[in-house]
Amino acid sequence: MRHFLNLADAGPDAIAAMLADALDRKTARNGWPTGKPDADAPLSGHVLAMVFEKNSTRTRVSFDMAIRQLGGSSIVMDAGLMQLGRGESIADTARVLSGYVDAIMIRTDDHAKVEEMAHFASVPVINGLTDLSHPCQIMADLLTIIDAGKALPGLKVAWLGDGNNVLYSIVEAAGLMHFEVVAACPQGFQPDESVLAKGKGRARCVASPHEAVEGADVIVTDTWISMGQAHAETKLDAMMPYQVTEALMASAKNDAVFLHCLPAHRGEEVTAEVIDGPQSLIWAEAENRLHAQKSVLRWCFGQIG
Repeated sequence: MRHFLNLADAGPDAIAAMLADALDRKTARNGWPTGKPDADAPLSGHVLAMVFEKNSTRTRVSFDMAIRQLGGSSIVMDAGLMQLGRGESIADTARVLSGYVDAIMIRTDDHAKVEEMAHFASVPVINGLTDLSHPCQIMADLLTIIDAGKALPGLKVAWLGDGNNVLYSIVEAAGLMHFEVVAACPQGFQPDESVLAKGKGRARCVASPHEAVEGADVIVTDTWISMGQAHAETKLDAMMPYQVTEALMASAKNDAVFLHCLPAHRGEEVTAEVIDGPQSLIWAEAENRLHAQKSVLRWCFGQIG
């Protein structure tokens, strides 16, 4: 059974194969209406259950369209409207859904929930987001970087801001795909050493934003206040020196690109001039959630790698 809870579940060879497949399928659809299935409809007849314990725009729409374009269909469920919201266990939910659908995507908080879902499900389980990691987002980011003409090995990625779940998955990707991550995070918001260890010597944390972005090929940030967190002024004050500005971007390579998984708060983690400027690839990045996740789905069903 192939589950996609973290990038390491697939490994570098499969990730490379998925990215190549995603790029090929994206190119093949050029000019097509979004609702038209791929020519081979490789997941025809398959049903994906999507369970949401956290709000979603990109994850919900991209997975829904991904399974449709692959020839399948989806069932979207808000956990608060399921028995899961009334105390039914993850384990029992996994067993029940496994009898109805061919795969499960869950977007939740505690990473232990997706691990429990995978343990008790008899169909593939995909991590749509947890507080620990966001592998599907990073698959889209890697696809965006490659689509922009940059090779992953030897790349320098600079992260600015909170040491959160997105950074965890970027670091994990660095260890698997052989690029460097330098994260600049304020005191008290750095990633744990156990997180940096996932980079296999290719990830480090520094205090200076300029040190992080110097010579970088890609600059990445995320919202400072994650879902479920209070809009804490003390945290915002600590983060402000790590805001991505035009001056900070100037320390990176001339052809550096900017990524942000969205939703964004202009004037907080990034200025409008950067996120809406010529170096920003955020709209391609958002669209690539769809293309990358199609290949993740195909990998889970053994069609890739």
